[in-house]
Amino acid sequence: MPHAAPSMPAGLEFIATLRQGVAAAEALLDDARRAVAGRVNVEGRPVPSTLDREQRAAHGLAWLATYVEALRQLAGYAHRLIEAGSFGEIENLLVRIGAGEYLAQILGGIPMSQGEIVRLSDLGLGAAAVAARVSPAVERLIATGNTAPHRARLAELMRDNQQATMGACGLDETLDSIREEMRKFADDQVTPRAQQWHLHNQYIPLDVIAQMSELGVFSLTIPEDYGGMGLGKESMCVVSEELSRGYIGVGSLGTRSEIAAELILGSGTVEQKRKWLPKIASGEVLPTAVFTEPNTGSDLAALKTRATRQGDTYKVYGNKTWITHPVRADLMTLLVRTNPAEQGYRGLSMLLAEKPRGDDENPFPVSGMSGTEIEVLGYRGMKEYEIAFDGFGVKSENLLGGIEGLGFKQLMATFEAARIQTAARAIGVAQAAMEQGLAYARSRVQFGEPIANFPRVSDKLAVMAVEIMIARQLTYHAARQKDSGRRCDLEAGMAKLLAARVAWAAADNAVQIHGGNGFAVEFPVSRILCDARILNIFEGAAEIQAQVIARRLLDGSN
Repeated sequence: MPHAAPSMPAGLEFIATLRQGVAAAEALLDDARRAVAGRVNVEGRPVPSTLDREQRAAHGLAWLATYVEALRQLAGYAHRLIEAGSFGEIENLLVRIGAGEYLAQILGGIPMSQGEIVRLSDLGLGAAAVAARVSPAVERLIATGNTAPHRARLAELMRDNQQATMGACGLDETLDSIREEMRKFADDQVTPRAQQWHLHNQYIPLDVIAQMSELGVFSLTIPEDYGGMGLGKESMCVVSEELSRGYIGVGSLGTRSEIAAELILGSGTVEQKRKWLPKIASGEVLPTAVFTEPNTGSDLAALKTRATRQGDTYKVYGNKTWITHPVRADLMTLLVRTNPAEQGYRGLSMLLAEKPRGDDENPFPVSGMSGTEIEVLGYRGMKEYEIAFDGFGVKSENLLGGIEGLGFKQLMATFEAARIQTAARAIGVAQAAMEQGLAYARSRVQFGEPIANFPRVSDKLAVMAVEIMIARQLTYHAARQKDSGRRCDLEAGMAKLLAARVAWAAADNAVQIHGGNGFAVEFPVSRILCDARILNIFEGAAEIQAQVIARRLLDGSN
């Protein structure tokens, strides 16, 4: 008798099924892309007017593509851990629940926001076309993925060990070590004080910033030649995530340094790099980004703040808004119009504008610059300002790159890193929300037992953990793409789009777990809810982000 073929190990069999499910999702994405392109494209490229008219379909396509990429990264994550022999029960549950749920949402409806569910029919796919792509693997993953027993078991493991899902990140030893160091710092120096900073609208103390400098937070990705650590964007993700888990304001301090360093490293002159990068790396110079204007928002082509050259100085006139941490900043990356006759993007330039540090009593102790604080619900610790420039002077040698008219192009080159870092901040906020919700659910007793034992509570916690892991893997993937030198604006945009939604959902569910106490300002989860809300707005609002992703997906020339 012939010998039976050897059976495939259980882990590899699951990976094979998962990859078949991913292939089916990819086929649906290809079908949807063709269908939407037929509604918005002319000669292989999207037309702005039709793209705007068909926003629901176009943005739905962006979300579908984000889900498909998330499934790819889940499969890659599971395969790496299986090969390393570290695919344990928790990792297995996270992947199974996540894959089953995201495939089910693709077929049933993807939430773009709380009130906007996009369905494949919105993208032009009929029931027969969808059914043709639903393979047995998809059906099996959905049926055996996000089940009540799986959610209950994952929540049980989380109750026994609050850090259980953190061991499932799949990082190498170096990044694991960095994570531990940052987590310890956040737990010791940030989390115990964050609520006070938030409630009293206080600045993050300078001693905390000094400790961050000593830990290398501001020097992570700056090359060693300029005093940095020369690490990749994946390390930036780990650091940003852990610091934001402690308090988003602390995690966001590094964003300003990251943007400024990226601008100078990519577009600065040799002299500008030598002057500024070592100071940013050491924390001696704290930068801030000064781009947004009243009534322009994401429409940078409409920017009006002008800089007129007078000898060896630019004189700046105009208004900026939503400027984070400008009072204590030493350096502003300031986007201005140096050629008023040139409309649109071509007349824009970037200035490295030096300024003295201020304080609450005298925010802007320099001629030609004044400002008014914008009171905000959350995202405190640095303070937001509207700024007016009236003849503020910037040395002409501080024109980034030494050539006028390149400001928009220079700024666009930084968006990949900025959005990856923002996705990491969102993951940190989501993680903080989950940890607050879990701790409260374990300690809060109702009807004779901890509320963590009730399915509607444990389900929330389990799904939080799953979505955080999905967003984390998508963000790490984008960072690795960036580190490899490949274009990653699509991956970075997807990471930011999903992670921001995950953060808001986690914070909202954590408040719900707290019940009435979640609405009390004394409980940290109320702060986390306020902090989470901004993530869908800054660094590209969710709608703008989906528009950018859709345009890339539909442009046949890419």
